Amino acid sequence: MDENLFNRRGAENTEAEITKNKKYLIIMIKISVTPFKHKLSSSLTKQKITILQINLGKRCNLTCTHCHVEAGPKRTEELSPEICQQLIEIIRTFPQIKIVDLTGGAPEMNYGFKLLVEAAKLTNKEVIVRSNLTIYFEDEFGDLPEYFAQNQVRVVASLPCYLEDNVDKMRGNGVYDGSIKALQWLNKLGYGKEPNLILDLVYNPQLASSEKFSLTPDQVKLEKDYKVFLEENFDIRFNNLFTITNLPVGRTKLHLERKKLYAPYLQFLESNFNPNTVENLMCRDQLSVDYLGNVYDCDFNQMMNLPAKTREGENLTIAKLLAADSLDLIDEIQTAAYCYGCTAGCGSSCGGALV
Repeated sequence: MDENLFNRRGAENTEAEITKNKKYLIIMIKISVTPFKHKLSSSLTKQKITILQINLGKRCNLTCTHCHVEAGPKRTEELSPEICQQLIEIIRTFPQIKIVDLTGGAPEMNYGFKLLVEAAKLTNKEVIVRSNLTIYFEDEFGDLPEYFAQNQVRVVASLPCYLEDNVDKMRGNGVYDGSIKALQWLNKLGYGKEPNLILDLVYNPQLASSEKFSLTPDQVKLEKDYKVFLEENFDIRFNNLFTITNLPVGRTKLHLERKKLYAPYLQFLESNFNPNTVENLMCRDQLSVDYLGNVYDCDFNQMMNLPAKTREGENLTIAKLLAADSLDLIDEIQTAAYCYGCTAGCGSSCGGALV
């Protein structure tokens, strides 16, 4: 197994995290899954970095059953002013960054959200906010839809199904109704209609309760179904649907372990490995940064504490990138068994299907 699972994240790493990683390794030893890197014809290498994805923290107004971040209202971890300033410097310094992708938790609830949006817009970068929609109805956040429109922020909104029952099972009672109202609000501001106001939706499958696993549906067909249903029933329009596989990380992993489905699910994902997805993997041209300023190849590696490595084998931080005056310090991407989730079937990424 990958020795990087045992590497510390610096002084901020806790004994609990190390114990968690050791348990993960023990579980993986018992599972008959081919190490992901052995599936590849060559090393998974980094391309020129063009996307900076920032996880601002774990504060969220929801506690979704499938959340790989394990975010919620009781979480307090968030960006500090010092790390926020370093990120702003990164955004200003490197014109090769084309997209600043803000996630969480609910990114809007965590420190530095608007500071990062405005820094990115001032340098003509596309800004994505990964929104749960219901945050707009919480105290102090009612200005967000108008703020997004004024700054032409691309909204990528979670709506794991177009049916109410399925959404509320995954995200909590009343979330579907709130999401519909939020989408109608965004539509009134021009989202999903005007070319500079992009509104995308994200589909996630229901969590498995038996070994009858399935891959995400065909993205093109499901997008049509979403559009017909939402327009006919709620007069809602949006741009794109992204189908995203539930990777066995965070709460999804805990759910699978409780159901004794963790090993079978990994084996299912491996059995559907599609080598044609590898070239388009989101980890190829992005950096994922946590609220402490540590750098990872993707958000899933971030949640599993598998840090990105320099050519010399050192863990990367935002401060090291600034000191080196370069974003391109990574040769080989760190991988683990859950990478099969991004490469099964048509593939999965923050932008949906890969092939």
